[in-house]
Amino acid sequence: MWQFLASFLGCLAHLTSAHGGALNYTVGDTWYPGYDPYGGDWQDTAPWMVQRKWITVDPIFETDNISLACNAPGNPAQTSIPINAGDNITAVYYDWVHTVGPMIAWMTDCKGDCRTFNTKDADWFKIGERGLLSGTIELGMWFQHEFGVWDGGPSLWPETIPKSLKPGNYLVRHEIISLHSAHKPQFYPECVHVQVKGEGTGFPEQEYMAKIPGVYNMDMPEINIDIYDPEVSTQTTYKIPGPPVWTG
Repeated sequence: MWQFLASFLGCLAHLTSAHGGALNYTVGDTWYPGYDPYGGDWQDTAPWMVQRKWITVDPIFETDNISLACNAPGNPAQTSIPINAGDNITAVYYDWVHTVGPMIAWMTDCKGDCRTFNTKDADWFKIGERGLLSGTIELGMWFQHEFGVWDGGPSLWPETIPKSLKPGNYLVRHEIISLHSAHKPQFYPECVHVQVKGEGTGFPEQEYMAKIPGVYNMDMPEINIDIYDPEVSTQTTYKIPGPPVWTG
């Protein structure tokens, strides 16, 4: 564990001058460390690792990049977070500095063991999304801004596993899309393995499903956007791209 603590502190140093990502997770009172992108390959076989591998805090820019699914390289984790359907999972970030753009939480069924699941075969569905809360697109309050904590404390993003979701092994994908650079969206995805428990029998229908990559393209005005364009900056609504949220 001392290796994890050392690498975690090193990662914080990178985050203070760069971009970021989900560094760990909480379910109830239990804390689960994620993958430190600057912490070394020893994490690849750590028996407690619940998050898929990612090796940089820099964003993904291309909507068709295969790494858009679970970041790069996206190698599977060694274990899963146990969670009851209906409970919250909270992704924990540090020193998040961007303020404009949507945040979306997705899930996909691993159809077996997530340790052998290839995200090329994934059908993703949304379990939550956060966007423009008030004001205008350029200067208004986005959840991405509200969620950011600039005093050194953690930024917390909770979402609920749908109560009616059938038990099984899933990936939960937290994605931040930052839109502060004109016509150059920045994507920050990370994936965590979860084992959903409960008595549910529900599962989303096709209308809720999407492929990643595939759900976004640069023909979408919500993605290929200039928030400083006078015709855009003063708008007070923003449509989060992708299918509707499935709440069960």
